[in-house]
This record gives sequence, structure tokens and C-alpha cells, in this order.
Amino acid sequence: MAVKKRCQIQSEPRCNSAALRLVGQCPHCRAEFCGAHRMPEHHNCQNLESCRQQAFEKNKAKLESERTVSPKMAVA
Repeated sequence: MAVKKRCQIQSEPRCNSAALRLVGQCPHCRAEFCGAHRMPEHHNCQNLESCRQQAFEKNKAKLESERTVSPKMAVA
């Protein structure tokens, strides 16, 4: 039988919980975590800031592309 993967959090005391199969892998740093540490904020993900910056740039570009410009009014 294969050994269960354990949470890879780098803190003291070490977490000995089993890593989750489907949602335990962080999409940013690719490490595997238990249910308590799976969110990037909870395991101090090193790539979290770059992820936030990418999301900010993506949202900024979308908002700028959807900006409405009022037509000039004809002055009589």
C-alpha cells in the first residue's frame, strides 16, 4: 500500500495531516496541503503576490476595455 502524502507546510510544529487529493495542491506553488492549510493565505504561498498582481492587471484591462465614453453633445 502506498504511503499517504502529508501536508507540506513549512512551519513549526509540523502538520502531520494527510494532504487532500483533489483540492490540496496549491495552483501557485504546486505543493500539497491538508484541508486546514490548502488556501494560499494559510501556507504563506511564495507566489501569492505575483498571482494578485496578475489578477489586478487582468481586471484593470477588462475594466478599461468596457469603459463607456459619452458622445459629445452638440451645442446649439
